[in-house]
Parts: sequence; structure tokens; C-alpha cells
Amino acid sequence: MKLTLGSSSPRRLDLLTQIGVVPDKIQAPNIDERYKRGELPRHYCNRIVLAKINALSCKGDEVTLCGDTTVALGRRILGKPKDADQAMEYLTSLSGRRHRVITAIAVRNSKKIWTQDVVNTVKFKVLSKKEVEDYIATGDWIGKAGAYGIQGHASKFIPWIAGSFSAIVGLPLFETNNLLTKAGYTIRRVLE
Repeated sequence: MKLTLGSSSPRRLDLLTQIGVVPDKIQAPNIDERYKRGELPRHYCNRIVLAKINALSCKGDEVTLCGDTTVALGRRILGKPKDADQAMEYLTSLSGRRHRVITAIAVRNSKKIWTQDVVNTVKFKVLSKKEVEDYIATGDWIGKAGAYGIQGHASKFIPWIAGSFSAIVGLPLFETNNLLTKAGYTIRRVLE
């Protein structure tokens, strides 16, 4: 079986290599990721991952994997910020608070689609205005839901998490391995 990673995220690719998976092809699906008015974060994340997996073809000898990560502050979805001002607003909102990070994955073979989501809780320390400004200056917020990546500069703002670290980064490895196995994909690469 050949594996297609339906994502342009370098973080998802790096995470897959941690469990010995090297995709045969990388193809980012082109879908509308806007959320609907009143849509709840978990529903949104699952809807988007299904749209991604359905946007890609999957032949008889292929397995396709897609993921989506959403940051939720209560019922509010904090997606990828459009600019530095919005990133600053997101980080200010997260300051001193707990929030959820939801990552949904979908795996498909030519016959069936499997999905699963993982919900984690992340706590941010209280951030000073200077800390937020300094973080924005790093550019680490670009292209990241909630304007941060737990594996980067923002890690110094997070005293604790409840859940899966790899899911917060963007791909829950335990669940991914299980769904790939169900779809008939065998991890064939030996870790060096």
C-alpha cells in the first residue's frame, strides 16, 4: 500500500517520521476552511478533516491520511491568524487561560473512511504585552491555529497540558497508527 499525506504541514510530516512512516506522496487538499456561523469547534474540526479526505482521490493500492487542528477558547474557534494583529489578539485572549486543542484525523482506503478526534487541554501562563510582542516578532505564529505552536517559541508560555502532545502539534500518533493499520497500511520503514 502507498500512503498519501493530505497536508502541507511540515509538522505532520515530521511527526509521521517519528513512528517510521514516510509518505509516498504529499498532496494538500484545496478546500474552503472557513467556519460556519455558530459552528462548534469540535464539529468544525471534524467537518474540515472529512472535507479534506473527500477532496483527494484514493486508488485501490493507496491509503490517504488527512488531519486538522483547531484551537478552541470556549465556543470560539481560533484559526490561523490572518495577520500579526489578529495573532496578538489571539494570544492576549489565551493569556492566563485554559483552552482546548482539537485534532481530527481521517484515513481512507479505496473502500472506507475512518475518523477520530483527540481533544486536549492547554494552559497558558499570564502573558505580558512585551512577551506577546516578542513572540509575534519571531514569526512562529504564522500558519498556526491559535497563533502558536507548542513545539516552538510558545512552549515557554505553557506550564501544563492534559492530553497528547503530538495531537497538539498536529497529529495524534497513537490514533494515527491505529487508523492506518485498520486501513491496511503496514509501517514498513525501520527507524534508524
